[in-house]
Amino acid sequence: MTPTSKHIERTFIMVKPEGVTRHLVGEFIRRFERRELNLLAIKRVHVGREMAEAHYRIHANRPFFDDLVDLMVSGPVVAMVWEGEHAIKVSRHMTGSTNPLEAEPGTIRGDYAGSFLNSLVHVSDSPSTAEEEIALWFPEGIEA
Repeated sequence: MTPTSKHIERTFIMVKPEGVTRHLVGEFIRRFERRELNLLAIKRVHVGREMAEAHYRIHANRPFFDDLVDLMVSGPVVAMVWEGEHAIKVSRHMTGSTNPLEAEPGTIRGDYAGSFLNSLVHVSDSPSTAEEEIALWFPEGIEA
């Protein structure tokens, strides 16, 4: 890849119930916009158990799965699709470690999160995961 070429990709980002309850959605959107990511789709959703289980199916055999699903159905979430140069890597760097105790100050989790389960945001970890999550949360499709 040459220095002038761009690697434009899409990612799925979700503000979890605690982030919505704490009125942090606008702050998080501002942070992503400042990094030159473009918001393509957004919706506020009350997540049902079936949807939460489908989203976190990769963790189905882990001991925290039921607690994670319970957290997801405890209140509304804000589901978003973002696009930009290296959007996945950029957004994961901005959110910080999934363990807030290890998240650097200046990251979303480092600044606002208190626990692993209440890590405030979910961010796709790869292009294939982003594609699956976008299709799950936005089955109607995304217009560019």
